[in-house]
Amino acid sequence: MADGITDRVRPRDRILETAQDMFHKHGIKGVGVDAITEAAGTNKMTLYRHFESKDELIVQCLRASAAKGAAIWDEFEAEHPGDKLAQLHAWVRKVAEMLAADGRGCDMANAAVELTEPDHPARSVIKELKGAQRDRLVALCRDAGIGQAELLADTLSLLFEGARVSVQTMGCQGPSTQFVRMAEGLISSFRAR
Repeated sequence: MADGITDRVRPRDRILETAQDMFHKHGIKGVGVDAITEAAGTNKMTLYRHFESKDELIVQCLRASAAKGAAIWDEFEAEHPGDKLAQLHAWVRKVAEMLAADGRGCDMANAAVELTEPDHPARSVIKELKGAQRDRLVALCRDAGIGQAELLADTLSLLFEGARVSVQTMGCQGPSTQFVRMAEGLISSFRAR
């Protein structure tokens, strides 16, 4: 697959991007190494030179997904420097955009559902990355001057996760369309306490 663009992207990056896309669209267990290498325009030897196993590739895909998420937090800060409450409202709007744009949901949550083995290497990574996301939302709520910041962050997180499942089961026109209204109501309620 020599199309000019493919030739300029390093094989490791091409494999990682291809695997992320395929895992997101078809699930981790629905995609084999052969399909990934074919779609990435490479071969198994190259894949295994960069990733010692499919499990290692899964872990790196989850870490790359988390890195993209972390970059979004940086955007909130750049758009609203020093205004943590505005950053929290920006988080709500971004979540609503994500819900409307992608019916497949969270890569980490989907991986957690698929990878049922408690000792799978991705399970500890999922726990670590989800914990870091929670900590960041708690800190944002706290820095926005909201009492019971942990409770608000957990409530917003559960609302977000539930909305993602709702999109998968009922589509973008289901209950998830109420996410912004519910989240903003929660923030107002916690601020009034």
